[in-house]
Amino acid sequence: MLTLDKVYRAHHLLKNVARYTDMIESNGLTDDCDFRLKAENLQLTGSFKLRGAFFKIASLPKDDREIIACSAGNHSQGVSLASGKLNRKAVIFMPSIAPISKVEATRKLGAEVHLVDGVYDDAYLAADAYCKKTGGIFVHPFDDEDVIAGQGTIALEILEQFQDVDTILVPVGGGGLCSGVAFTLKQLKPEVKVYGVQADGASGMCRAFTEKQHVTLERVSTFADGIAVKTPGELTRDLCCQYVDGMLTVSDDEIASAILALMEKQKLIAEGAGAAGVAAVLAKKLDLAGKKVCAVVSGGNIDVNILSRVINRGLLSSGRVAELKIAMLDKPGQLREVSAIIADCGANVIQVRHDPGGEHADIIGCFLHIKMETRNREQLMQIRQAISNAGYQILN
Repeated sequence: MLTLDKVYRAHHLLKNVARYTDMIESNGLTDDCDFRLKAENLQLTGSFKLRGAFFKIASLPKDDREIIACSAGNHSQGVSLASGKLNRKAVIFMPSIAPISKVEATRKLGAEVHLVDGVYDDAYLAADAYCKKTGGIFVHPFDDEDVIAGQGTIALEILEQFQDVDTILVPVGGGGLCSGVAFTLKQLKPEVKVYGVQADGASGMCRAFTEKQHVTLERVSTFADGIAVKTPGELTRDLCCQYVDGMLTVSDDEIASAILALMEKQKLIAEGAGAAGVAAVLAKKLDLAGKKVCAVVSGGNIDVNILSRVINRGLLSSGRVAELKIAMLDKPGQLREVSAIIADCGANVIQVRHDPGGEHADIIGCFLHIKMETRNREQLMQIRQAISNAGYQILN
């Protein structure tokens, strides 16, 4: 059984292993509430997953059986580090979509890594088959009481660091973190509201929470690989249904905007999964006015190869970078006039492309494509209105 005593035992065991991560006051992320960040992205291995993995492996019989796990990256690093500290061999199965940085970090921590075509669930099937073949011990990334208890230690730290917190947002993939945090909080301070946050394209736990039954998605689609899970856990589903106050979803654009905001305003690097709770706050998925709010930034292991794409997506979705396609007559002076309008509104043109009119356009017409840097969506709307008022037609 999952008990509060087990969470406290995990807390004691992890004191010399896991980092007691910071509770950071947000710097202008939102004006609606007292908003703070539980920075598990600063944890050893860059993710909360070390907590559950270490407590689980430390609780196992001491023998020479292999420790077997599957993960998109963060659990694999936790298992690899924990196994090394406890003198156990780790064999990890990872989906082929896992970021290269997470795969290499897992190998460097000493684990034997096998890549499997597909997503997390495909890696799980391969790990399960290997476990049955070899007699190793499988360490589930979320649907295990010891793992959940380890993740629940985050709640103990939050209550020590932010004693009057009344709302906590937690990223959800399989549900281990959310169920552990919610279970622990509801034992100690039941009035605190706990909300799980998933990506729109991987909302299995949201459906399971609503339908109160087992759910397997046909597919998942999100760049937040840490929460890209087709099948949430059964134990975690039951715990979430009992202890979590609600489930929310956020879009990939909202997650990208949250990653960008954390980088610019907090100087924190979060991966997609880690920024999900922050995205829910910034997108105002809940009425949090006047509340004392904590979002768990669950991980920071974002692949640098996609970070630039995420930043660009965040700039576009937040109105910081915009592209306009303008129809006009092909005559001298029009580019200068449009550029002057944009400059007068305080924006900066960074790219221009001129295309002649197409088959169905005016023979003397053309299209002007302008890419510009803007402060926000409000400024972008001001620019669009000014260009329209000058007699130009904006096509996008």
